[in-house]
Amino acid sequence: MTKTFDHIFSRWAFTALLTLVACAFVPTAHADVRLKEAAVSKIQKVSKIQIELDGAVITATLDDNPTVRDFIARLPLTVELKDYASTEKVGFLPDKLTTQNAPPGSTPVVGDISYYAPWGNLAIFYKDFAYSQHLVRLGRISSGIEHLNYSGEKHATISLIHSN
Repeated sequence: MTKTFDHIFSRWAFTALLTLVACAFVPTAHADVRLKEAAVSKIQKVSKIQIELDGAVITATLDDNPTVRDFIARLPLTVELKDYASTEKVGFLPDKLTTQNAPPGSTPVVGDISYYAPWGNLAIFYKDFAYSQHLVRLGRISSGIEHLNYSGEKHATISLIHSN
């Protein structure tokens, strides 16, 4: 009887040890829930703006970085948008934005909204352009880019329409 008890006990101990080791390498359901919640939280940190030009509306989704947060803190604001290099509409901001933790530059594509740090201006690209140092991407136009097809200057009122 002792051999049988010892055999059963050591088999139970071995199974318990295997289960414990397996649990250390397999994420728990609770950890999975926390990871999913963190991913959803990150996804939900979305800010959207609208740019109104003579009644026409352009909407954009902003990135999440220190320059964007500084930009959002200044909204609503009105700037004069005028053409620059037949590639972008530019408007000068009242004050320079932070470039803390900003990349050294970016390569803008159609629809990008950027901040050009040396001049302190907003740049909205309607054509692709080459890599530019000190150009910080703020976000991307989601609708209404066709309203940038104008000559001359227009007042643009930029306001936050959604932020989490």
